[in-house]
Amino acid sequence: MLYLGCPQWANNAWKGSLFTSDCQNAQMLAQYAQVFNSVEGNTTFYADPKTETVQRWHEATGDDFRFTFKFPKRFSHDLALQCDKQAVHTWLKLMSPLLEKTGSLMLQLPASFAPMHLSRLQHFMAQIPADIGRSIEVRHPEFFTKGDGEKQLNRYCFEQGIDRVCMDTRALFAAKPYNDAIIDAQQKKPHLPVHAIALGQRPIVRFVIAAMGDEYQSYYQPWLKKIKQWLDEGREPYVFLHTADNHGAPLLARQFAQDLKAHCGYHHRAIDPFAGEYKQQSSFF
Repeated sequence: MLYLGCPQWANNAWKGSLFTSDCQNAQMLAQYAQVFNSVEGNTTFYADPKTETVQRWHEATGDDFRFTFKFPKRFSHDLALQCDKQAVHTWLKLMSPLLEKTGSLMLQLPASFAPMHLSRLQHFMAQIPADIGRSIEVRHPEFFTKGDGEKQLNRYCFEQGIDRVCMDTRALFAAKPYNDAIIDAQQKKPHLPVHAIALGQRPIVRFVIAAMGDEYQSYYQPWLKKIKQWLDEGREPYVFLHTADNHGAPLLARQFAQDLKAHCGYHHRAIDPFAGEYKQQSSFF
């Protein structure tokens, strides 16, 4: 199974395309889930949802949908993983209604988190039940040199069944910064080597481009081969497609699905017409 999606499920720019033109904010997740079977849960990185919101997200998605919620920024950045055990337990309890639909809880670490801090990571992750999918995104340069620091991280992840997030921003940084969205993305996104590695059952790829009009397909062509390899190995890869402003993210994800089908015959429902497109076509007849 390939889990494919975008970095968010709500964007007004998607009305008339992914969403119907009259789609309300409360309907966006349900319409999104008709096309994509996963999403990056970036919202939990910045703020905790209300209990009733968690329940609403559960009701808006089918049994085959998988979230990849991020651990709160206060854990990973503000407290540098040195947080109270009760705080982690409280957050897991809040999210518990959705854990059955969570493919992975993603820990996005700041660039300041270095190999010397691995013991903090081990202590934090030990608080997360092993039956919950877990993944880690690192941004310190030493984790990309294939030296001792990276080897220690990879060994730990492999032994614990934790996936390491593969962040690919090559296409983003290959583009000229011709608008504010691209400038902002190039300032905030990491520019690091790409290590396409699967250490657990659910490898995660975050692929970022500047905009749909720029050259990007040559950068993800190798990913088509890698995704096929992981599927053949019985893994469940997660692929999330970004653009600088994310306005074109659904179209990029669909293009990826189309190219994957051409490459290996794998059919993902993202290839089919979006709700907004279907409604527009129907109105012509």
